Amino acid sequence: MQMLAPLGTLAFLATLWLLTVVGAAVLEESGARIAAALKGKSAHRPAFASVRMRARSRVRRPMRAVPRWRDAA
Repeated sequence: MQMLAPLGTLAFLATLWLLTVVGAAVLEESGARIAAALKGKSAHRPAFASVRMRARSRVRRPMRAVPRWRDAA
């Protein structure tokens, strides 16, 4: 029971940090459009759209299990 409060605090702070990171990413992507909408102006669109691409990880072939005889215990 003594560790319940520190663990709850840790979970709360981790959630708060995650919300801050996600909020910052949203504002980075659409902050200019939100500010322009609040001012009643149209947002300036760049000539090219930035698209985040994830690096493709190498596809691993599944390991095949090889049955082997084992000595009896």
